[in-house]
Amino acid sequence: MKPPIHVLTGCTATGKTEWALRWAEAKGAEIVSCDSLLFYRGMDLGTAKPTKAEQARVPHHLVDILGVDGRMDVTHYVALARAAVTDIQARGRAVLVVGGSGFYLRSFFAPVADEVAVPAVLRAEVRALTKDQAVARLRALNPAGLGALDLANPRRVARALERCLASGRTLAELAADFARLPGPFADWPTELTQLDRPAAELGSRIETRVAEMLGAGLVAEVRQLLAAGLRENPSASRAIGYREVIACLDGKLPEKELAAEIVRNTRALVKKQRTWFRTQLPPHRIIPAADLTVDRLFVG
Repeated sequence: MKPPIHVLTGCTATGKTEWALRWAEAKGAEIVSCDSLLFYRGMDLGTAKPTKAEQARVPHHLVDILGVDGRMDVTHYVALARAAVTDIQARGRAVLVVGGSGFYLRSFFAPVADEVAVPAVLRAEVRALTKDQAVARLRALNPAGLGALDLANPRRVARALERCLASGRTLAELAADFARLPGPFADWPTELTQLDRPAAELGSRIETRVAEMLGAGLVAEVRQLLAAGLRENPSASRAIGYREVIACLDGKLPEKELAAEIVRNTRALVKKQRTWFRTQLPPHRIIPAADLTVDRLFVG
């Protein structure tokens, strides 16, 4: 059996970075990032990216691998992460995956992409439809219903229609096929720990973090990133911390309200993260940060 992959997750500002560094130093591990924004060079302050000094303490992988105008998706991430895990373990080191970004995190425990190939011509045809037209086509192809598909999301509607047309199967059949697929890391044992803090404590840490980011020059960082193409990267430019500064620079948000807006949106994100961890991840250990020691972080 292969050595295990240890995965540390938790809401924003719970302290994942420092505990990951402590555990990795103690256990001879290297860190594989599972944060959708740490890929991008220059997105440092707004992401609370590990500093150069912190990265010097423990080798980090999948950090600063793209320009801000680059693109990442879960399929590409899986390929890079598998290569990193294989390389680390081949050198006799332990693997610690750290982060909490949706599908990237889930890839360590479940399949993330199906095997339906959509021809470019078909994709263009679907994209030319209005959302209402696409929904109507979907209903015709799925007489038993559309399940939990979010019909208010045009991109998800289009993707669902593409897959039905390309495969000749219903959404229910495609979902059943997908559930039978092995996850991309199914050949590794994994151990997942979620770091947690009380809501009041976490709120205070968020306020402190936002103040420190702004004091360290977040606005100047965003100006530089805009010059490098940040607006052309929807996922990065809409990230909390960046979207508010962009709104401020565009004159849509008063500077005096900037910190409070970032704090408010970060608190809302934490609420969504808690729900996502509870509903989308396999059963796992949840450890209060106050009770942590390096040896308690993981069982194995």
